[in-house]
Formats: sequence, C-alpha cells, structure tokens
Amino acid sequence: MMLDWKAYRDQIRSGFADVGRASRATIAGYRQLSGAEGGPGVLDGKTRELIALAVAVTRQGDGCIVSDSDAALRAGATREEIVEALGVAVAVNAGAALVFSARALDAVSALSTTDDGNGGHS
Repeated sequence: MMLDWKAYRDQIRSGFADVGRASRATIAGYRQLSGAEGGPGVLDGKTRELIALAVAVTRQGDGCIVSDSDAALRAGATREEIVEALGVAVAVNAGAALVFSARALDAVSALSTTDDGNGGHS
C-alpha cells in the first residue's frame, strides 16, 4: 500500500477541523462552493463524487483523492464505477498532454525561426 489512507483521511479531517476552528467563514464558503450542503441537483451524489475523484486524480492531490474516494464509496459507488471514472481521468490527462504537446511544438517552431543569440534557449 502506498499510503495509510485511513490514517491520512483522518489527518485531513483533523486539518479541516483546525481550519474550521480558526475560520468558520472559510469552511462555510468551501461547503457552499462545493455544494456539500445543497441537494444533489441534476446529478446524483454518486456521479458528483465520481467526477470529483476523477478531477482530484488529474490535479494530483492526495488530500482530495482520499476525501473524494471516501465520499464516492459513501455515496454508493462501486469499485468498477470508480475504475471507469479513473479511466476517464487518464484519458483526459492524455488528451491534455496531446494538446499541450501541440502547443510545445508550436512554441518550438516559433522560437526556432528567431535568433536571440542564445540558440533559442533563455
């Protein structure tokens, strides 16, 4: 196991509680922004948590990964549903890497046609 995820989840929760004690407004604002206190809206809670987990993976945030994994499981997500959502995250990251690869080649093309006296390096 890469990490003791249960202990880490508890550590994150404790950290949130510390922030909440120091600034109730910060936690209230976060809850409102995240929709934690609202109803499910058009998407059900499980779908929202699967999306949140996929985004957490693309953002590479362990705190969000553990929180959103826990929330997805509590919302009734199965391992298979989580795996599929993570597959979407992988595809999005690959797509983003492809888009930014095209941007990098565009930069290389633009920079290779200019002579800054430094061989194109800054």
